[in-house]
Amino acid sequence: MTAYFPAHLTTNRRTLLQAGSLGLLGLGMNHVSALRASDVVSANPAAATAKSVIFIFLSGGLAQHDSFDPKPGAPTDIRGEFNPISTQTPGVQITEHLPLLAARSQKWSMIRSLSHPYNAHSEGHMAMLAMRTPMPPGYNASKPQPSDWPSIASIVGDAVPARSNNLPPAVALPERIVHNTGRTLPGQFGGMMGSRRDPWFITASPYNSKSYGAYPEYEFHFVRGRERNPELKFQSPNLSLPEGLSRARLSDRDALRGILEGQRRDLDQAASLQTFDRHHQSAISLLTDPSVQRAFDVHNAPAEVQDRYGRNAFGWSLLMARQLVQAGVNLVQVNLGNNETWDTHDNNFPLLRDCLLPPMDRGMSALLDDLQSLGMLDETLIVMCGEMGRTPKVNALNRSPGALAGRDHWGAVQSVLVAGGGIKGGVVVGESDKDGAYPVDDVQLPENLGATIYNALGIPESAVWKDDVDRPHNIYYGDPILFA
Repeated sequence: MTAYFPAHLTTNRRTLLQAGSLGLLGLGMNHVSALRASDVVSANPAAATAKSVIFIFLSGGLAQHDSFDPKPGAPTDIRGEFNPISTQTPGVQITEHLPLLAARSQKWSMIRSLSHPYNAHSEGHMAMLAMRTPMPPGYNASKPQPSDWPSIASIVGDAVPARSNNLPPAVALPERIVHNTGRTLPGQFGGMMGSRRDPWFITASPYNSKSYGAYPEYEFHFVRGRERNPELKFQSPNLSLPEGLSRARLSDRDALRGILEGQRRDLDQAASLQTFDRHHQSAISLLTDPSVQRAFDVHNAPAEVQDRYGRNAFGWSLLMARQLVQAGVNLVQVNLGNNETWDTHDNNFPLLRDCLLPPMDRGMSALLDDLQSLGMLDETLIVMCGEMGRTPKVNALNRSPGALAGRDHWGAVQSVLVAGGGIKGGVVVGESDKDGAYPVDDVQLPENLGATIYNALGIPESAVWKDDVDRPHNIYYGDPILFA
């Protein structure tokens, strides 16, 4: 976890402890070592079709009618304001505001029948980030608990052998999912697996309780519409060594122990010296490896690449994800929008049309193109979902004065995009009813989506992970989804 560092710390001390904004030397060293002993036990290895996963999470809940499951024959108050367009897949239509993805439909498939019983954000996040439908014992909607189910990022980070000696196996970016009330959404962390198996959070997009969307180009307020806050910046983490700190000094365990000991009282949370001893060589390698530094650097990517992805929080996040899996990270979770950005109770159609679907369409299309051109699409599984869908009927009573109509929470059905990693493109799994309210064919649960990810990565169905008292816990709770 990333620590809070008091403002009075000097720049060099902060840089040493945070290694830019990542907390590498102060915290999170458990996520850096690729040589840690795995607690996953399996009987037989499975045949992997993917080396890595990019898990894209649309916090707030994407409206299925207005994206991947249009209902042009439904009444106006269900159909909504958007028109469908044909994709390159015969007979498959999506919204007119995803033209780039429509032109690339042979590269991706979708599930139109994923369902769970929750209409509340916290429960939806828990179910979809952990890929488990029942709530865990001791579940608290207001905050994460040690008894929560582990996130899929924590499980994959622990179960799949690391591909890089210099990078953590599981990363989440550009920020934690935090509500504007300050409530951290459950389901993002190690939970029962312990905080040492939390994914590694890269804070590239500072949390701002009044901002939504893909700033700076597509920032918005739910009621006021398009906005631009000059204080918001997307930060490429700085992994350069502090001034005057050489590799030789980094290699001096005693000197580093003294530096950390002198700073521990300034940290709200600090890594133990024992943890540092176990992992300091990995940190040295990470900090001094130019290829690792390039993986985090999106602002110095070629101008043409940044333009294709979009020079905004969505585009830069997806570009960083591609660079990280290319560098060897097993799973990258990309949170496209904090503060439940996709929660369009109000102004659903203007916000999707002007602020949400365009940067998602551009960034996702660039990601698919890049992975294919690099020969990585077949070995990189992409999954994009939210914690729920939206109500089939457009709401008649707006929650905010002056706001236009929207759609409310709806867990019964949502659409999920899946691509790469051995998944056949151009396939539609399942079907929702004529109103887009409930699945009527090939119902899929979060457990099945989780099993699809695990299976693609070669995790066998017999695999378990063991907790700190050596109790085994299953990884699979469903069957992989067939895309045929």
